[in-house]
Amino acid sequence: MLSIFPRFTAALFVFLLIGSISLACIGGIAVLGPVFQHGDNVEHANGKIVAIGPGMDFTLQMATGKRLFFQCSQTCHASLSHLQRHMREHASTDVYYVQQDCAGKPCGLLLAVDVD
Repeated sequence: MLSIFPRFTAALFVFLLIGSISLACIGGIAVLGPVFQHGDNVEHANGKIVAIGPGMDFTLQMATGKRLFFQCSQTCHASLSHLQRHMREHASTDVYYVQQDCAGKPCGLLLAVDVD
């Protein structure tokens, strides 16, 4: 059948080639996007916001039940209303954060860089 319709075969091949290259690019951007946007030392956590404190500090409960306390840094890309909506709706929240250094060692303080 493929030899009977060579133009159709060529068009199908080009369509599949463009589609697979597009999917590979989209997947690469999804995986590497946060690294390019926030830097190499950024870590990721996913969970639900269970509490919001003063200064947009918040507590995130992960699926494992572990709770992490975050402080919004000066470069934090989040608004208070966005955090409140996530808490009210029990929405899944992605937090990109860095651990603050204390005299060259990580001291456990988590600074949120981006919250979505």
